[in-house]
Amino acid sequence: MAAERRRQAAAGLYGCVRRIYEEGKEGIPEHLYLCETDVEICLTGGSCKSPIERFWNGNDMIYILQKARHNEESDPVEESKPDDTSYALELLSKESSGPVALSVRTAKQLISFYTMVQNPNMSHLNTGELVVLPPLGIRCDGSDPEHTYWLGAEPLTAGKKITGINLYMVTCDGPTADKSCFANLEELITAHKTMHHSSVVMTKGFAQYELLRAAALEDTIVESTSNINVDMTWNTVNKILETPVLTSAATLNITLESGDPGSPVYQLYRELQFLLALSEGLKTGVTQWPEPLESESAVEQVQELLTDLKNKLDRFCISENENGTEKIKCDTAAVDSSIKSVFSERGDLDFAEQLWCKTRNVSSYQELVECFTLVIKSLERGEIQPWIHQGSSSLLGKLIQQSYHGKIEVVSLSGITPIQMLLEIGLDKMKKDYVSFFIGQELATLTYLDYFISTSVDLQEQVHRVQKLHHMLEIMVSCTVLLQFKHENLFPLTQICMKYYKENPLNEKHVFQLPIRPAVVKKFCQNDDPEIWKVDIISGHGQKEVRTTWQVSTNPPVEHMTSNNTGLSSDSTVSGSSEERMYYIAMAKCSQVHFT
Repeated sequence: MAAERRRQAAAGLYGCVRRIYEEGKEGIPEHLYLCETDVEICLTGGSCKSPIERFWNGNDMIYILQKARHNEESDPVEESKPDDTSYALELLSKESSGPVALSVRTAKQLISFYTMVQNPNMSHLNTGELVVLPPLGIRCDGSDPEHTYWLGAEPLTAGKKITGINLYMVTCDGPTADKSCFANLEELITAHKTMHHSSVVMTKGFAQYELLRAAALEDTIVESTSNINVDMTWNTVNKILETPVLTSAATLNITLESGDPGSPVYQLYRELQFLLALSEGLKTGVTQWPEPLESESAVEQVQELLTDLKNKLDRFCISENENGTEKIKCDTAAVDSSIKSVFSERGDLDFAEQLWCKTRNVSSYQELVECFTLVIKSLERGEIQPWIHQGSSSLLGKLIQQSYHGKIEVVSLSGITPIQMLLEIGLDKMKKDYVSFFIGQELATLTYLDYFISTSVDLQEQVHRVQKLHHMLEIMVSCTVLLQFKHENLFPLTQICMKYYKENPLNEKHVFQLPIRPAVVKKFCQNDDPEIWKVDIISGHGQKEVRTTWQVSTNPPVEHMTSNNTGLSSDSTVSGSSEERMYYIAMAKCSQVHFT
């Protein structure tokens, strides 16, 4: 009876995962599958990151099995036995709470069933045509003595024939600061050779360092919530936690969110936020006006600008324009001089750009109307003849050009017109700011920037592209100021960012990756502890390749695990009074079962 139940359970599991696999051929499903009793299954792949890929680089697609979340409050003693499971499918949303692990005992049973249905010698299961399924990973609750948090299986093939199964196990302990708990590399290598009967092994190292945090502490810059780290990989590891060699392959990973008050371009970010508020106002009809930052109203500032232009009509020149922008620059006066050299206000602001800087302080629609009324009346009377940059397509720019000929068209300052006029001059000003930076730093040409500053699209799309420019600016300035990157790294990084943003919408959570020379980040690797450090011990080739992975990390390597420092020291200091970093210790092993 028990054997029959196992056969039925195995056949049921096969039918379930086979159906999911067939559906996955059309595209990775956007939902979970609930098998009867307590097992959820999802198929990951493509752009969906596998939760186990750090330990196991398997196929493009992988099944992830876990405990059904609607049963997570059930008594573990009453957990259903897999032998009794009939695997009928039910669809679940992926918007559920976090993952819940199965017991190690249940996971082992499921691995056993998966192995049975992939064994070509098990024809008595009556599963029909045997199909090579994607690998399978099962979340475990770490309840066994080894603290197992993942079990996995992957078919071994020769052509279309299944010849065996690779079995995987990931265990984890910690966190701990006690490095005496760390493994010895020679012992790891010996254990691998003994387990796999190997005489020759190779070792590969990996380390990840968090650069943004290290730079922020060193330069006393306010730490941002963004993340800049570097991945280092190298061959031939000599000891646990060794510093990566200078021949390592290094990849910079950058995820940067705009708006950090400690950023050198925070004032420009505030300008962008006002621009976005105006853009949103055009769409919804409701504009969120900012709180005034200065005691002097926007109307008073605009009147002063007009009076100054009227008095200096015959002596207007660039040098006085620079003096006229001195007040605008004062917002960034507290920024360190080394940061100013990276990004500073332009000295060639035309009248429309100066007007934008004055009206950023506007606090209501009526006040905005008053500002533009003052400007248009001054133009109509010929009291001012301000200069503007060539190529301006804004309504105000057209009025100024008309004023050169002594007559301007009548503009009704009602409805959305004042907001649109202000949005137009703000867009023009900010585009020139970004162009000035990227061209001035020799990071891009005007032709390459054309997509981002084009006026051939509507205002909303223009604003969206300016947001992309700002995000790229924040990345370049952060890498320049915090990491002291030079042109040799900034230029390719700019090209990578621009290529991405020409093809994708704004995404401040996107990870931009840049291969760099290890020497560029040498000081960070030497002066700081890694966030992740691991060694892979590998033997065999092709289908016969097996590996053992030992890893430490500051964050839990398994998202469904809870802290478990049984037998480990959880003290944050282990040598005198010096503080040590807390690490989780993980180990991944594999073994092979060959079908005869």
